[in-house]
Amino acid sequence: MTVRVRLVRQGRAKEFPLPAYGTPFSAGVDIRSAEDAVIESGERASVATGLYMELPVGYEAQVRPRSGLAIRHGVTILNAPGTIDSDYRGEIRVLLVNLGLDPFQIRCGDRIAQMVIAPVSRVEWEESDELDESERGAGGFGSTGTCSQERPRGYKMHR
Repeated sequence: MTVRVRLVRQGRAKEFPLPAYGTPFSAGVDIRSAEDAVIESGERASVATGLYMELPVGYEAQVRPRSGLAIRHGVTILNAPGTIDSDYRGEIRVLLVNLGLDPFQIRCGDRIAQMVIAPVSRVEWEESDELDESERGAGGFGSTGTCSQERPRGYKMHR
């Protein structure tokens, strides 16, 4: 399914290609930084993209982390996924956090996030005094099993 989205590029964002899919089956388009920045270890930064868009009513954009930045540098999106509503018209900014040990340098044009356009469902609440039983019940946070013990170098699992 193709969704038409109006996009305005300002400032240095005009120097780079439009947000694009990395492969034919990618779910999200790559979003680039429109500024140079350094994020110190343990710090966060709101990074400009120079992008403004008009989503159709009934759609949202989700700004998500890039897995390569997370595994190589410990850099991710603090409010992942960031939600952009269809009535928002301001600049798309990416709230990055550096969980790595070293400062992280961003150069203008670096791919810093990915963005997925998705339809939005509206909820109609049905208040109740009880819920139907399920096999899982109230189990959460690992109740369905754990992952393997192999971890990337520097990764620690806290128990």
